[in-house]
Amino acid sequence: MLEDEEFDRDGEDFMEGEGQDGEAGGTEDPELNAQGNIVTTGDPNAAATKGSTGVRGLKEKRIEADKRTTTPYMTKYERARVLGTRALQISMNAPVLVDVEGETDPLQIAIKELREKKIPLVVRRYLPDGYYEDWTCEELL
Repeated sequence: MLEDEEFDRDGEDFMEGEGQDGEAGGTEDPELNAQGNIVTTGDPNAAATKGSTGVRGLKEKRIEADKRTTTPYMTKYERARVLGTRALQISMNAPVLVDVEGETDPLQIAIKELREKKIPLVVRRYLPDGYYEDWTCEELL
């Protein structure tokens, strides 16, 4: 039966979200693509509902570096997220910022980069009032 039907190649026969090659779209991590090198912690959705009036933009809710109140220590959850994100980047042929010395495991390379404070990521900490603080991995202990 399917052999008798004509298949339209101009895209009308594809379901929404599928590309011309038949693969479903949206499988990439939107956090990596949309925000570049920012790794978020906390619950941005809960923080956004607190100030959902839309009066302040996202940049206006940023707390300056000299007025940050959270601890300068990286939590175990932030560490896991940063290492996982960086290991994924390394596995997809991102430039390595340390001497690998024959190491091939992306996670071990990411751990070495973190130990030497060379990871080019920013940890974004959302606060309950909707504001957020950005910390570079070099600043966190």
